[in-house]
Amino acid sequence: MENEDQPRMRSVVSYVKRGGRMTVGQQRAWNELWPSLGRTVGELPEGPVDFDDWFGRQAAVLVEIGSGMGETTSQLAAAAPELNYVAVEVYDPGLGQLMLRAEKLGVKNLRLMHGDAVVLLTSHVEPGSLAGVRLFFPDPWPKKRHHKRRIVQPEFVSLVASRLAPGGTFHMATDWENYAEQMMEVCSAEPLLRNRHAGEPGGWAPRPEWRPITKFENRADVEGRISHDLIFERV
Repeated sequence: MENEDQPRMRSVVSYVKRGGRMTVGQQRAWNELWPSLGRTVGELPEGPVDFDDWFGRQAAVLVEIGSGMGETTSQLAAAAPELNYVAVEVYDPGLGQLMLRAEKLGVKNLRLMHGDAVVLLTSHVEPGSLAGVRLFFPDPWPKKRHHKRRIVQPEFVSLVASRLAPGGTFHMATDWENYAEQMMEVCSAEPLLRNRHAGEPGGWAPRPEWRPITKFENRADVEGRISHDLIFERV
């Protein structure tokens, strides 16, 4: 149930629910690993998720929206064992592959959510509770008539900001110039956020060395597009 601290959810979603057959390994991951590692957003009980109970420890919680096939996410979670790392994704094979990658790396601090991140943040995450939110290379919806489907809109940024603890970060990356500019404009207008790198040229964050190069970045480089990172902090 919504209250004054929970912005209304968008009627236009930012993703397409893709199909796709799972490999034998991905299906095994769903059968064997999902019961302990994953939950479905639409099946969560009312109210906030008890992340301490789910992870079996108290630690700062970071949510990554759109983990794709999990190559980057598994490495990021493995590199930050001090975090309770939550990956949110709608693509079934992607979650299966992420579980396989995490298993191979011996990752213990990762949990998975299957479903809409906006619903998760709105209905199942306490205000002021997250150490960070990451959104790396979201669907750019490059055609102008589809820009309304981009996830980074004022309502969404307000929602993210409300869920961050003071000092918590919202880290975005995209290889589409006009989407990066939209992210910068929308986040700069959010009163609960400040740009950590406002003093840098254009306000862009230097590309963090710890963020693995994704297939999207490699493709962008081939196609002559420059990737931008943006890091905003909850005031």
